[in-house]
Amino acid sequence: MKGIVFVELLAMADHALGEDAVDGVIARCPLSSKGAYTAVGTYPSSELGQLVDGFSHASGDSIPALQRAFGHWMLRRFAATFPVFFEVQQDAFTMLESIENEVHAEVRKLYPDAELPTFDTVREGDDTLVMTYRSPRRLIDFCHGLIEECLVHFGEQASITCTDLSTAEMGVAEFRIVRKAA
Repeated sequence: MKGIVFVELLAMADHALGEDAVDGVIARCPLSSKGAYTAVGTYPSSELGQLVDGFSHASGDSIPALQRAFGHWMLRRFAATFPVFFEVQQDAFTMLESIENEVHAEVRKLYPDAELPTFDTVREGDDTLVMTYRSPRRLIDFCHGLIEECLVHFGEQASITCTDLSTAEMGVAEFRIVRKAA
């Protein structure tokens, strides 16, 4: 897993819990990296799970709630760091539809070894988007948070229904996003 995810998780935790709490979680987790991450490095995804679990215990937040909050954090960071991807989209649905073939295509150019989730999207009318997430890393709640924050970013309101379709080998979720009338 690319280091940017770890760097941002630590930044979010530092913002929410403080440096001492972050250092304590890192010290208690058996991390092969020892908690030293660079944005361009590649690290075992199992370490992300260990850190999320540790921050869940430190904060008192459930793991799903923490993953969703991290999804919100990351979408804001993506929008600030890579505004061009957001500026060319007209709304949240077109942004979400662009992830697989535009955003991930650019990420693969920069990081050919990146192990990215896949996102399939289907429009069911003007106000409904069905987005299917697939990844062996099972970050369904993180993805849910990304979707929620994408809607916020574009000033839209929608209901989001998540159906977990995971198998033993793969995290799979179908998100049905229904835009509310303005």
